[in-house]
Amino acid sequence: MSIKRILSYTMRHVYLYKRSLPRLMEIFYWPLVDILVWGFVSVYLSTTYKGTLPNFVAFFIGALILWDVLFRSQQAISVSFLEDMWSRNLLNLFVSPLTTFEYITSLLLISIMKLILASGVMVLIAYFLYSFNIFTFGMHLIPFIINLVVMGWAVGIVTMSIILRYGQEAEVLAWGIAFLFQPFSAVFYPVSVLPIFMQKIAFFVPSSHVFEGMRHVIASGTLPIENILWASGLNVVYIIAAILFFNWNFKTIKRDGLLTKVGE
Repeated sequence: MSIKRILSYTMRHVYLYKRSLPRLMEIFYWPLVDILVWGFVSVYLSTTYKGTLPNFVAFFIGALILWDVLFRSQQAISVSFLEDMWSRNLLNLFVSPLTTFEYITSLLLISIMKLILASGVMVLIAYFLYSFNIFTFGMHLIPFIINLVVMGWAVGIVTMSIILRYGQEAEVLAWGIAFLFQPFSAVFYPVSVLPIFMQKIAFFVPSSHVFEGMRHVIASGTLPIENILWASGLNVVYIIAAILFFNWNFKTIKRDGLLTKVGE
């Protein structure tokens, strides 16, 4: 593995964003809209039903920020891959010494950079408009974020693999696939309100354990170790499976001579 190749490819995307205002707006616009709309909704409900919805703003805005961590982690990988597809650059990349592992590692670095920028906007707005400080979670915040980022990476790599295999007709997954997990993630409500069959599915979704843990921290101030262990264990399995799935798809399109046709 070459650090130089990884950083070189990462800088390629940094230069794209440095020179493109629309790309920068894509990073900041949707987090801004989400936190404004749903933040004001949470404030309205907490003032209207004061006393009957304890800690509602903390539950809702905290969940919104953490959900955006997962969504941005997934989307950053998928959209960065689409940038290469749209520019017909995939063939150039993979005839170079760049390996698939180095390529994926570079996308993960790009994801982290975009995530820091987008999440920073949400955290600042939540603090100044709604007096919500996500850092009141303290050190408990670290395992939550790590698990959501890793799950987002796993979903993003699977999305990238499907687009690589099926081309432009699968591009819509880059923006929509994360929302397939949202009902089972119990972002804004406890898992217990789901139907039994959905609860069983939610048990195998790492993000459901994270959001259950978040609500537990807000309510009791203690970290639910069991939730974190389940989320971490599932994420290890899923990220390994996602990388293997990408490698299998990549070898398949190379074997069938489809790499030159990706994006058409």
